[in-house]
Amino acid sequence: MDHRVFELDSLPLAGGETLPSARIAYAVHGTLDAEGRNAVLCPSFFGGDHTAYDWLIGDGRPLDTGRYCVVTVGLFGNGVSTSPSNHPLGAAFPPITPRDNVNAQYRLLTEELGVTELALVTGWSMGAAHAYQWAVSYPEMVRRIAPVCGSAVTSEHNRVFLAALSAALRADGGGERGRRAAGRVFAGWAASHPFWAEGGYRELGFDSREAYLTGFWEEFFVAGPSAEDLLTMVGTWELADVGATPGFGGRVEAALGSVTAEAVLLPGARDLCFAVEDEARAAALMPRAALRVIPGVWGHLAGAGATAADREFIGDAITALLAGRPAPAGA
Repeated sequence: MDHRVFELDSLPLAGGETLPSARIAYAVHGTLDAEGRNAVLCPSFFGGDHTAYDWLIGDGRPLDTGRYCVVTVGLFGNGVSTSPSNHPLGAAFPPITPRDNVNAQYRLLTEELGVTELALVTGWSMGAAHAYQWAVSYPEMVRRIAPVCGSAVTSEHNRVFLAALSAALRADGGGERGRRAAGRVFAGWAASHPFWAEGGYRELGFDSREAYLTGFWEEFFVAGPSAEDLLTMVGTWELADVGATPGFGGRVEAALGSVTAEAVLLPGARDLCFAVEDEARAAALMPRAALRVIPGVWGHLAGAGATAADREFIGDAITALLAGRPAPAGA
């Protein structure tokens, strides 16, 4: 689907700087109702754009466009929304937090689209962090959230991964070799030990580990946003922390305890980026949250609907949440 662009002019940032000439790329699927209350928001993930959740969206799918107006929105730094590669600031691009993205998205929804309430905010990975941030920043607007393979705050273990990713991207000044190396770094974290032992990449049409590393992961990093764009998103990922929201004094527990939205948290059983136990703690802190673990060996990639079983599990959980039914049990 072709995307639209929302012009924000200058956007004040959480870090005290201002992003001039800010723009958000987004797409709209379905029709907003007269009250502006049937909207579903899907923030993109690392390297993703407004097409990131096409597998969930459509007539009769979990995000049913016959019932919901689904808005997919690109994060700053994704190469389509405002990013170092398409902005005069270039390498001087300021740090972007999830709060900055959410505040910009709030303006898009309320000023441009006429949304008064969000039936659901859902997203995978970095998109999940933004779903949490939405529920904390704008509780009066968000009825439900479904964070998929993500977290409300970036863990110390996850920061080790992000440090390696950043080092690879900077290794040759943002050139192709560094981006290919970054793809290999991500590959090691994106799926589980059993995935590699069982040759799970064959389900994606690759006949060897090396073919998968080269044809999937390296190409993802080479064909996608620039190294500077990717580094901006790495920074946003690292800064994810709902406790940093004004009013909570840096306390994640207080921020999660304030969430009024009904929630289903969907971690991957063997996700190396986002641990199930962290999501279990988050669910326990939220007044109306259920934990449903995506089974299988695909780890972090499960949240992207890597297999038919993953797509069915995530889709069923979201459908149940929207219908007010208990979500299916996980592993």
